[in-house]
Amino acid sequence: MENTLISDAPHDDPWLAYFTGRGHTGVRRIGAGVEGVVYRLGEGRAAKVWSGRPPADFALTRQVYADIARHPLPFSTPEILDVEDDEGVLVTYERELPGAPMRADSAHTDYERELPTRQNEALLAVLRGLGSVPGTDAMRELTVQGDDRPLWQDHDRFRDALAALVGRAAARHGAALAACVPDFEAGVERTRMALRALPDAPVTAIHGDLVPPNIHVDSAGRPVAVLDFGFYTTAGDPAFEAAVTAACWDMYGPYAQEHTTELTQLFVRELGYATATLTTYQAAYALTTYDLFGADDSDGHFRWCAELLCRNAVFSS
Repeated sequence: MENTLISDAPHDDPWLAYFTGRGHTGVRRIGAGVEGVVYRLGEGRAAKVWSGRPPADFALTRQVYADIARHPLPFSTPEILDVEDDEGVLVTYERELPGAPMRADSAHTDYERELPTRQNEALLAVLRGLGSVPGTDAMRELTVQGDDRPLWQDHDRFRDALAALVGRAAARHGAALAACVPDFEAGVERTRMALRALPDAPVTAIHGDLVPPNIHVDSAGRPVAVLDFGFYTTAGDPAFEAAVTAACWDMYGPYAQEHTTELTQLFVRELGYATATLTTYQAAYALTTYDLFGADDSDGHFRWCAELLCRNAVFSS
């Protein structure tokens, strides 16, 4: 998966001149991710140049940001101050968020075997915080990246909406995934049945991509900001957020599987979620994102999804 990374701008980056020409001094590129590139403008402001998937209805995204920001959280979240269109490219001006990324993505650096206690405490604080924000109508209207309709369309329950998404996503390039995953069609059906059988759960804000670069911490390791909403942002069961976080925290490091298992167990123990629920949601995540960056095993995210499904107790049972 591609995620926000601290990055120096190319010398010929035209956006440096673009923002400088609008009166901002000391403009600096500070990150690049799935949805675009972020620039520090100074005076507490930042700009995002959208590229990956500019939202068709940006007013909806802005409303979701406002829905989250109105709740008192122990960390900051994005707030859009202004929007402009530059020859078809969406540019948003936002409040600059504090802190620094917790760490680089596991695609770019190996993680140590032992999960730091301070890191685990930060993850729990973020999960508890987002889990306190009620899901809203605007969140229900969002479309998960790669799909063609709002996740909640025609559904009243998150588990049913997600089961329907699994069916649509598996149909997109399922043949490619089936070539790498044994008993694929039966596994898809097992996952959909397991989703529909999940118990009722609260509906809260879901970030959907709580990888290390998307959580900013202070010098003491406390979370001070969560950013880069949009990849899988919706309203839903907070256990889904925990499941995806456990699976995606370390995707490519030498101890990735061990870290997924340990974080899953941590969230079961500390947040009270059932192991089977988290396992079901992890299978659903793999089945709904496997083809977003490439549709064969030359792509790292595709391979990661295939490997997760092969060892997932719900999908492969």
